[in-house]
Amino acid sequence: MKIGEISKPRFEFRTFGQNFDESAKRMARLSVPIPEKVWERESEEIYILSKTNDINNTKLRDGKMDIKTYVQTVDGLEQWNPLMKGEFPIAKEVLIKDVFPAFQVEIPDFTKDTYTVEEFLEMIDAHPDLQGVRVHKQRFGYMVNNTLCEVGNVLVNGAKIVTINSESTEIEDINKTIADCKLEGVENINYLQAIKRVIGWINKPLAN
Repeated sequence: MKIGEISKPRFEFRTFGQNFDESAKRMARLSVPIPEKVWERESEEIYILSKTNDINNTKLRDGKMDIKTYVQTVDGLEQWNPLMKGEFPIAKEVLIKDVFPAFQVEIPDFTKDTYTVEEFLEMIDAHPDLQGVRVHKQRFGYMVNNTLCEVGNVLVNGAKIVTINSESTEIEDINKTIADCKLEGVENINYLQAIKRVIGWINKPLAN
């Protein structure tokens, strides 16, 4: 695998908690050299959470919308596939046909032909089953056993949590990385689940 490469849908192990220092240290030691541009990255994102949907992951970053959809779980690893990418201003037709159906909620009334980011977020805030959550990510990239890995400091509406992950098209490589980084037995938690736990929509703790 190559960092930044678009390939067939990857499988992913990811978890969230308060501390993965030992695993993070092992991941850094085991990593092969990677491009400097992914040593450390920061981003401000807004995840759109739906009370009725856990299979479509929708987020806004750099003024663009990105929706991924859950495909399947194999050997405890989740596979996600890009569903759509959209830019703002966004057309009413796209919101009606693609975006709000992905949330699996009642589609609101539209009064305009196009919507800016701010107007879209106002619609989200007004919807009883949707919520926009601000997420700041500081991510440190690695490559272990030919899998794309990262350790990240994540702020969910200001609440700090830590994430660590490994993803690849090859399940065996991810499982070896999980073992090498001493993450065996740690719960696999995706971003949607983690954010819902932090904001209280799911009554369940993170991995630690």
